[in-house]
Amino acid sequence: MGVLRTVLRALTWWDSQTIGTQLFTWRHGVKVGEDEQGNIFYRNKDDSRRWVIYNGEVEGSRIAPEWHGWLHRTWDKPPSLDPLAHKAWEKPHQENLTGTPNAYAPVGSIRRVQPAERSDYEAWQPE
Repeated sequence: MGVLRTVLRALTWWDSQTIGTQLFTWRHGVKVGEDEQGNIFYRNKDDSRRWVIYNGEVEGSRIAPEWHGWLHRTWDKPPSLDPLAHKAWEKPHQENLTGTPNAYAPVGSIRRVQPAERSDYEAWQPE
């Protein structure tokens, strides 16, 4: 099982960090911080590269906006050193749920467990 896991890490990126990323992080990475999901953020010594090692599934929408801004150089200081002030009306970050069972389904959607009763629609029946 260990050999299979090593081969998968060498060839794939969607399940975890690859061996190449792990080696690069080990040699050049400076840990900057960690978010509430356990994703770990790094930069190299001269701050010319920034990256994230996901805790679990590699999905870009799992990164909170404050860390996304740091990764894409919207601001220089990471949220671990300079946290963003959140407004009272802001909702907490939520990953994109499209394609999952928790995705939004409007009233009347066939994806709902119990579709809503429709009184404004009458199915056509041939005579």
